[in-house]
Amino acid sequence: MRNLKKINNLVLKGDFEEADYKEQDLSEYSNNPFIEALPPIFSEDDVLERFMVTPRITEQDKLSETNIRYHVLKRIKNFIQPLPIHFEVERRLSTLIRRGYLARNPLDKSFFERIRVLHELREDEKEAHKYIEERINYIRSTADSLAIIGISGIGKTTAIERLLSMYPQVIKHELYKVQFFNRTQIVWLKIDCPYDGSLSTLCKSFFKAIDDLLGTHYLEKFGYFQRVTSTMLLYMTSLASLYGIGVLVIDELQHLLNSKHEQEEMLNFFVTLSNTVGIPTVLIGTSKAQLLFKGNFRQARRAASDGSIIWDRMAEDSEEWEFFLETLWNIQCLKEHTELSDELKKAFYDECQGITAVAVNLFILAQERVLFDETNIDEKITPQVLRQTAKVDMKIIQPMLNAIRKNNIKAMYKYEDIMINLDDLMINHKKGTEYEGRVKDAMKERLNTLNYKRRDTIENLSVEVSALGIFNALDANDIRKLVTKVVEKQPIDIEYNQLKLLAIQQAMEMNQKQLQKVTSKEKQLSNLPLLAIREKALAKKKHPYDYLKQSNFIRDPISELF
Repeated sequence: MRNLKKINNLVLKGDFEEADYKEQDLSEYSNNPFIEALPPIFSEDDVLERFMVTPRITEQDKLSETNIRYHVLKRIKNFIQPLPIHFEVERRLSTLIRRGYLARNPLDKSFFERIRVLHELREDEKEAHKYIEERINYIRSTADSLAIIGISGIGKTTAIERLLSMYPQVIKHELYKVQFFNRTQIVWLKIDCPYDGSLSTLCKSFFKAIDDLLGTHYLEKFGYFQRVTSTMLLYMTSLASLYGIGVLVIDELQHLLNSKHEQEEMLNFFVTLSNTVGIPTVLIGTSKAQLLFKGNFRQARRAASDGSIIWDRMAEDSEEWEFFLETLWNIQCLKEHTELSDELKKAFYDECQGITAVAVNLFILAQERVLFDETNIDEKITPQVLRQTAKVDMKIIQPMLNAIRKNNIKAMYKYEDIMINLDDLMINHKKGTEYEGRVKDAMKERLNTLNYKRRDTIENLSVEVSALGIFNALDANDIRKLVTKVVEKQPIDIEYNQLKLLAIQQAMEMNQKQLQKVTSKEKQLSNLPLLAIREKALAKKKHPYDYLKQSNFIRDPISELF
C-alpha cells in the first residue's frame, strides 16, 4: 500500500500496514496494541534470511562485453554479509522498541495523561520547556537508549537501516479486540544529526520526516524561522507521544561536536526523550562521537542507558573476516575465476584493514582495473593488482589506512574518525564469536534453499529494474513489490532474463497507469484554481497565503479604501 491513501483525515505517504495483532510469548507484552501489532520477535534464522544480500552475477554476465561488465560490477555495492555484531544490534533494537512501549500502552490511562500534559505545556510556549520534566516526571518510563560507535565505513548505517526495514514503519490501527481504536503508530523514525550540530535543524528534520511519512505539515506549522528552539523541542516530544514512536534513530552523532553552544542542550534533550517522555533512542556516530562520552558531558552517558556497542574493524585472524572475504570473493565478473590464495588474502587485508566499505570498494575497483588492462589477458586478480588499485584508485584514503596499518597513534589522532579509543567503554560485540560457526553453517545451508534463491532473485532484479531509470512514476518500493509478485508467481527454474523481461513489462504498465492518475489529478486541479495554487505553494515549501496574494485572490484591505 504505497500510493497516497487518505484514512481518517490523515494522508499516509510512506509504507504502512493495517494492524495485525499477534499473541505474545511474554505476558508483559500482552494487551498492548502497539506491541501486539509488531512482527513476532525475530529468530537468528529470520535475521539471517532478511539481512543477507548477495548480488547475482550470471555466467552470461561474465561473457558480456567489457563495457557491460563494468556496469555489472556495480551490483557488488549492494553486498551485505551478516556478522555476529548484526545479531547483537538486532537483539538490542528489538528489546528497545518493545520495552519502550510498556509504559506507553495506549489502553492505559497514564498514556493519555502524558499526551494531555504535553498538550497543556504546548499552550504555554514561553515557560513550557522549563517544566516539561517536572510536570511528567511522575509518569514512569521503560525506555532505554543505545549508542553505536564505530569507525567510519564499517557499516553501522547500512546495518541499522537494514534491521529497521524488518519492521513496518507505520501501522494503522482501527479496531482492537472489537473496540474502536483509531491510532496511527510510527514504529521507527531515522534522522541525521545536522552537520553544524544545530538543535533547531534537528527539530526541523524531525518534523520533515513525519511529514514525509504521513502527509502532514508539521514542518510548516512548527518549524518556521521565528520559532524558538525550546518550543520546537516541546512539539517534538508531543508528536513522539501522539504517534507512539517506537524508536528514534539519530545518525551522524559526531556532528554534535561542531556545535560549541548546543552540545549539552541536545544531549539533555536525548535524555528527556528517553527518560521522561519514554521514547527509546539509538545514537549512531563515528569514533569522534565517543568524545561526547567524556569530560563534562555526563548527560551523554545517561543518553546511552542501555550501554554502547563499539563497532571495530574485523581482525585479520578472525573467523568473521575469513568468512566475509570468502563470500565476497565469489562475486566475480571476470572471464576466469581467480581462486583466493593465502597471498591474496594477506594483500587484500593489508589494503583494506578489515573495514567493510573499503573492502567492497577495493574488490570492485580491482576487477575494473583487470577489465581494462590489455596485458592481463587471462583477467586474473593478483596481489599486485590489489596493491596498485589501492595505491592509485584509493589514493585519497591512504593516509588514514597507513595510520591504522602502522598503529601510529599520533597519526591516527589526525583522523579522528578512525580512532577507536576504548577507555572505560567495553567491547561487547566480540562476545558474539560463538555465533560465527552457526552463522557460517546456516549461511551455507540457506544458500541452497529455494526460498533463499527467490529472495536473492528479488533483491537483484529490483536493483536492476530500478537502475533503468525509466519509471519516473514509480519509486524503489513500488518496483520491489512488483518484482516480488512476478518472481513468486513464476517457477523457481525460470530463466533470469525471462523474469527480467516480465518485470519490465509490468513496470511499464504500472508506470503508465500512475502517469495517467497524475494527469487526471492535474486536470482536476485546473478546474479548482484555489486548490491548484495551494498545491503549487506546498510543492515549493512556501505558505499558500503568499501565492494566493500574488494571484490577486487576497487583496490588501487598506489599499481598497483609496
